[in-house]
Amino acid sequence: MKALLNKEVGGPETLVLEEIDDPVAGKGQVVVKIAACAINFPDTLIIRDMYQVKPGRPFAPGSEISGTVESVGEGVTEWQVGDRVLAGIGYGGLVEKLAVDTSRLFRIPEGVSFETAASLLMTYGTTIHGLKDRGHIKAGDTLLVLGAAGGVGLSAVELGKAFGARVVAGVSSEAKADAARKAGADEVVIYPRAPFDKDMSKDLAGKFKAACGPEGANIVFDIVGGDYSEPALRSIAWEGRFLVVGFPAGIAKMPLNLTLLKSCDICGVFWGAFTMREPERNARNIEELFDLLKAGKIDPLISETYPLEKGADAIRALEDRKAIGKLVVTMES
Repeated sequence: MKALLNKEVGGPETLVLEEIDDPVAGKGQVVVKIAACAINFPDTLIIRDMYQVKPGRPFAPGSEISGTVESVGEGVTEWQVGDRVLAGIGYGGLVEKLAVDTSRLFRIPEGVSFETAASLLMTYGTTIHGLKDRGHIKAGDTLLVLGAAGGVGLSAVELGKAFGARVVAGVSSEAKADAARKAGADEVVIYPRAPFDKDMSKDLAGKFKAACGPEGANIVFDIVGGDYSEPALRSIAWEGRFLVVGFPAGIAKMPLNLTLLKSCDICGVFWGAFTMREPERNARNIEELFDLLKAGKIDPLISETYPLEKGADAIRALEDRKAIGKLVVTMES
């Protein structure tokens, strides 16, 4: 079978397409014939050894997949050949077939495409965990989303609206603003590219405050980090929740006196660890996502698909922070 492998530390240019042996399902595993693999920001980091997880090389990036069960291993009774499944796997998805532990599998709801299924777990899973379990979102909250036009950002806009919040989207271009509005954002702030000097930071804080309203944002969903975080924190409401989700713009240096003045919380959102520590709670969140998907309240925006041999281009596009919505690598049927 074909696999897109990382054999040395570096960017997308280090990925090579090779033929490797087909996997065999071990005890408690199934072999999935992969139909689609969504690309996420961790894929840009893991090949550079900049992610929390550092696999041994060679390895294939790609953390969320969908496909069809091709064979089952010893002790597997709940899955059968032909079942349509999706899974979050951490890495290894840019291959034609993969042995997957059954604990990672979810059944694809009827009528949902492989591309949509592959775009659901990491982005919407991260967001529903962040908003519900860490942000304690409720109807009537004001939610400020930074990086609101990427896969995770658009999921935050959609889920925020589904949970009854007023959503303010922070984006870097008019095209991204349009995507956020189409996803349901009530207000949009277009911010410039960092780095910011003191006056630029103050100006952005003012724009966030104006968009969020006099009470401020009850929840800040920060996917961006860097110079964008402090202006967002300055717009937070009394006893607001600032959710740290990612930092492609760099790790922010936050003035902690603001947390005292606003009596607010800064909360980490590490969905991957949550899925391992609390699989039952995660499974309930995923079931809720399926319900929202069937109800038409969420719908992953897939802006572009790539064949496996062009998978490096998908990672490069995400790394350049030009992508809107999700990028998906599809395999031959």
